[in-house]
Amino acid sequence: MRRVTGLAARTISSSVAIHPRLAQTTVMMTTISSSEPPSPRFGGLPTPSIAGGVAGIVFFSAAAASSLCQEVHAKETSGLAQKFNPKEVVLYQYEACPFCNKVKAFLDFNKIPYKIVEVNPMSKKEIKWSDYKKVPILTIDGEQLVDSSAIIDSLFQRMHPEILKSNDDEETKWRKWVDNHLVHLLSPNIYRNTSEALESFDYITTHGNFSFTERLVAKYAGATAMYFVSKKLKKKYNITDERAALYEAAETWVDALKERPYLGGSKPNLADLAVFGVLRPIRYLRSGKDMVDNTRIGEWYSRMENTVGEPSRIKE
Repeated sequence: MRRVTGLAARTISSSVAIHPRLAQTTVMMTTISSSEPPSPRFGGLPTPSIAGGVAGIVFFSAAAASSLCQEVHAKETSGLAQKFNPKEVVLYQYEACPFCNKVKAFLDFNKIPYKIVEVNPMSKKEIKWSDYKKVPILTIDGEQLVDSSAIIDSLFQRMHPEILKSNDDEETKWRKWVDNHLVHLLSPNIYRNTSEALESFDYITTHGNFSFTERLVAKYAGATAMYFVSKKLKKKYNITDERAALYEAAETWVDALKERPYLGGSKPNLADLAVFGVLRPIRYLRSGKDMVDNTRIGEWYSRMENTVGEPSRIKE
């Protein structure tokens, strides 16, 4: 890519002295982070203010350079598709499950088309075929992957087999923080009182795979049960004030960014996607609204929403 661009630049400069902005006709390659596929950016093709046929020569040379670079880019994109181009990706999930949402954040960010099978949490009939009785379960052309972090690691390696991930870096540290700390703050917050428990179960039953009768039973019986479960979880994880703990976690994450747009720098890395995925189910519940209103995490979260974009889920 760079050799092609350099050749084009030398060809143009040797033809005629051109307007400085013609440099924009060359193809610019953005910095590639270790957590995402390459993302080429093509510059514009401004018309230089040069009279007569000289302008035509310059324009032709720039167009030829752009054409060559586009051809190289097409080959690179094709190579990526050959590395990871599954015929069918299926996610077995609960809509409100934070671990399932971690996997979805990765799939959505990388624009990997996937189907969703919503598992009934009472019968779990949708995953009776599997020996693994938890969600998420991801199948790639029939191959079963389990455990959210292991699923993401496997997907990443399939997409980027040339990259060896370290187990002792900033990204890994914060991914472990998500699994070992952040997720344990969610239940005590979304079920901290009866009204919030009912709000949470209204969301869960509306978006989940429930019959009408199951929806009614789950909303009221489930909300009551989880209210008491959340109190036990507070004791288990030594949480005194669940809201204060959630706010502290949000501030801790913002501090970890060190004024960068993302932990990954200019682009989100796997830790950014993990935090975003875990928080996404609660963002518009009362606990999530309180978190955004009372901490500095809102700006980062909005950036992540825009960057991850629309779900790549295949709707049937």
